[in-house]
Amino acid sequence: MPAFLSRGFRPFFLGAAVLAMVSMAAWLAIYLFDRRYDATGMSPFLWHAHEMLFGYAMAVIGGFLLTAVWNWTGRKTAAGLPLAALFVCWAGARVAMFGSPGGLAWAMFLDTAFLLGLLFALARPVIAVRQIRQAPVLVILLWLVAARVAAGLGAMGEVPGGGRMGIYAALYGVLALVMFMGRRVLPFFIQRGVGYEVELRNDAWNDRATIALFPAFALSELLLPNHFLGALLAAALFVLNTLRVMGWHNIGIWQRPLLWSLFMAFLMINLGFMMRALMLVTGIPVLLPIHAFALGGIGLMTLGMMIRVTLGHTGRNVHAATPLVTLLVSALLASTILRIFMPLVDPNQFWLWIGAAGGIWIATFALFILVFGPMLVTPLADEETGKP
Repeated sequence: MPAFLSRGFRPFFLGAAVLAMVSMAAWLAIYLFDRRYDATGMSPFLWHAHEMLFGYAMAVIGGFLLTAVWNWTGRKTAAGLPLAALFVCWAGARVAMFGSPGGLAWAMFLDTAFLLGLLFALARPVIAVRQIRQAPVLVILLWLVAARVAAGLGAMGEVPGGGRMGIYAALYGVLALVMFMGRRVLPFFIQRGVGYEVELRNDAWNDRATIALFPAFALSELLLPNHFLGALLAAALFVLNTLRVMGWHNIGIWQRPLLWSLFMAFLMINLGFMMRALMLVTGIPVLLPIHAFALGGIGLMTLGMMIRVTLGHTGRNVHAATPLVTLLVSALLASTILRIFMPLVDPNQFWLWIGAAGGIWIATFALFILVFGPMLVTPLADEETGKP
């Protein structure tokens, strides 16, 4: 079996990084230089969001979960031909999204096949060992299948409003997965990574409250966009998430770029909740909290996990605070600051901030491919025993 197909993180992390570069370059050409994009008939704005969520984010999440669930359950998820089939479905959908109007139907079919295949690959080992605590992942994946179908039918004009509904449903589904994965692994990483014994606070009541309130928030945003109810729920989630990250904080994380980057991802998600809570009274544009969730929260979390899992599963030291890792995560944090904060500071230079943020995003993933690409395609030690 080729090393590239031995574990899920290998093809999907590399594919995600390539797509991150290509799709952002295409988006900058459309948005900044008025290059027309009507090959599929989909709105350029929806296309950009679609490829960031169903393309980039789901590739990283899929690669992580295929690897992590294998470790958590001790049962194989997907490798070899089954993994190749999943990757071909995901990659084929990306090609179709760059294609002709008929490509929308093919993209929906292939994306749905990928998501259902991923769901099956994860559900089989989880059910076999009865790990009920992994059930939320499976439920969220079903939500994302529905979101993808809605987005596809909406883009093809079959369901009025389905495009917007599907994209926002995908955003909150991906955000739920990122928060779930972060809650599962970040305290563990901090306890193991700071270099000394530390006890972190994880409150069960906070978990239960978040599980209840976040779906309510997502449904409110879908059914009653920009409503006061959404602001109220966002404020409650801001308080809950603030208490959570306070319980996780330890001064030692700031010496480890793969710890502080994941911690900052949670802070960016919390910033999104705060911005959404204040949006109606401050006039904050709706796209700023959206980008706090997406670029800051999902972006930082996925990049940090890509680096950590790649190092850990190719026999390298995940705790080495190399200048390169610091550069990568710092660059993405800088991109987040430029996209979210600078338009508030100087809105007259909006185009400059968008271009700079997008350019840094492209450079970050180009460097990731240059450094980590060879690790992802060549076999190295500890392939079977490394922890995600």
